[in-house]
Parts: sequence; C-alpha cells; structure tokens
Amino acid sequence: MVRTFLVRGMLVGIVAGLLSFGFLNVYGEPQVDRAIAFETQMDEAKAAADRAKGMSMSDADELVSRPVQAGVGLFTAVIVYSAAFGGLFGLAFAFAYGRVPGALTPQSLSALLAATGFVAIYLVPNLKYPASPPAVGEPETIGLRTALYFIMIAISLAAMVGAVTLKRRFVQRFGDWNATLMVVACYIAIMIAAGLVLPAVNEVPDEFPAVVLWKFRIAALGAQAIMWATLGLLFGALTQRALKMGRTRA
Repeated sequence: MVRTFLVRGMLVGIVAGLLSFGFLNVYGEPQVDRAIAFETQMDEAKAAADRAKGMSMSDADELVSRPVQAGVGLFTAVIVYSAAFGGLFGLAFAFAYGRVPGALTPQSLSALLAATGFVAIYLVPNLKYPASPPAVGEPETIGLRTALYFIMIAISLAAMVGAVTLKRRFVQRFGDWNATLMVVACYIAIMIAAGLVLPAVNEVPDEFPAVVLWKFRIAALGAQAIMWATLGLLFGALTQRALKMGRTRA
C-alpha cells in the first residue's frame, strides 16, 4: 500500500510539475529576464568602475545559456522537484490515512494534507524569507540565507506537527472547534516568535524595479499553489477512485 501511494504521488507530482512549468514559463520567466538585464547593467557598471581603478576583469563565458536555463533547465528542475514532493506527499498520506481523527474520505484527507503542506512548507516560511530573482542578494551570503530559510521551514513543520498532536489532546476537553482555534493560535504564536528571533535579510538594491520583484514573487507563489493544489486534488481523486474500484471488485 505504501509503495502504491509513493508511486501515485510521484506520478501526480509529474503532472503538477508540468502545470507549474507552464505557469512559470509564461509568467515567471519574463520577470527573470528583466532581473538578469538589471544584473547585467550592475555588473557592467562595476566592471567600468574597476577598470577606472586599474583593475582588470576577465569576461567568463556562461556555463549554461539563458535559453537552455529557461527551457530544458527549468523543465528538468521543476519536474524533479515536483516528483520528489509528490513522493513525499504520498508517504505522508500513507502515514496519515486511518490515523487522522474524523471520518475523512481520501479526497478530504488529501486536500487537508496539501493545504497544510502549502502553509507549513512554503507560505509561512516565505513570509519571512521570500523568493528573490537574480540581482537580489549578495553572493557571499547565499549560504547564510539558504540556512535561515531551511531553519524557518523546520520550525514551521515542527510547529505544525506539534499543533496536530496538541489538537488530539484538546478535542476531548474543549471540543473540535475550540481545539482547532487553540492549536492554530499556538502555531501562529510560534511562527511569529521565530520570525522575530531569526535575523532579517534585506539585500534588494535600491534601484531594483519593485514591479519586477513583486511579479517574480507572485510567480513563485503561483507555481507552488499550482503544485500543492494538483497534489491535493488529483491524488485524492485517484485514491478515492481506486478505493471504490477495490470495493466493487471485493
């Protein structure tokens, strides 16, 4: 059963990747092109300043051309990323199925897991450390920024798991609705505290176009929403259908 959910999740993840790639190719890549153009202008200005100081800079050929990055490169990255998350989603569904309180159908459970994953893994961490296009962020701090982002994800996941565990204890005493409100409040409080404790990262150049930055982050948000929505809805529909077919055969 676990293997079935894993394979199904990866296949649904590939479908989600195709949809996300289409969205990014249409809406996201133009913002990347504008950000690269801005970065090129900055590099040319820096090179001119270095030449004025007597410093020489050699122009290095880019390892991967921009058309390849926007085409095959983006396609491969999105498909692999979505398939991996689809597999993890299938494993999470296999673990949660039959253990979550309430008479949830496979479709309801799948949608619930997808919504929870989107909030805990992407939405809340990105409120603190949002996605940034080229020319935003210093190369020297990329390691620190990556570490902070993953720390925020780890805290969010731990807080979400803790909230689910607490709800099981609160339901019997306070009821389902009150327990839900209480654990949501606990999760929000923990994430607000984490956001205040972790250092802020603001390396956006003053000259960078605000519209390009906004549209790039909307594109990143839209791609994630498409991926998680596809995982939740399509995986749940396929699992529900497989369950009905199994009952019919039985």
